[in-house]
Amino acid sequence: MAVGGAVLLVLAASSANAAPGKKTPYWASLSHDEARMRVGPSLDYPSNWVYRRRDLPVKVVQVLGLWRKVQDPDGAQGWMHVRLLSDTPTAIVRSAIAPLHGSPSDGSATLFRAERGVVGRISDCSGGWCAFDVKGRRGYVKASDIWGAIDG
Repeated sequence: MAVGGAVLLVLAASSANAAPGKKTPYWASLSHDEARMRVGPSLDYPSNWVYRRRDLPVKVVQVLGLWRKVQDPDGAQGWMHVRLLSDTPTAIVRSAIAPLHGSPSDGSATLFRAERGVVGRISDCSGGWCAFDVKGRRGYVKASDIWGAIDG
C-alpha cells in the first residue's frame, strides 16, 4: 500500500499543476477549501496566511521544485505547495460592483451584479470582456473590473 501511495504522490507531482514548462509569471487558483501560504518553500517554514477560499486566483511568480511563490489579489506574497494550486482560470471582482451582461457589450442586458470579492471562473477573455461563471450564474464582465487569469 505504501508503494501505491508513493506512485500516486509522484503522479500528482507531475500533473499540470506542477507546470514545469510554464514561464513565470502565470495564473493559478486555489484547489482546496483551505490553503496555507508560507514564508518559505517548505513545510518547515511558518504560515503567514491561511486562505479559506477555493478558486481564489493567484499569480505564480517563482517556481522552486514542488513549491510556488504566489501573489494574492491584495499583493501578499508567499509560498504554496503545488498540490494546493489548480490551472482553473479564475478571477476576483475588484470594483465595488461589476455588472454581468448577457453578451460582451455595454449595450447588452445586465443579468446580475457581482460585488467586490466575488470569485468566479473564466472561460474566455477577449476585447476587454471575460465570460464569468459564479456558481452556475454566467455573464460577461469587463476585464477592468476583475483581477485574475484575464490574459490567458
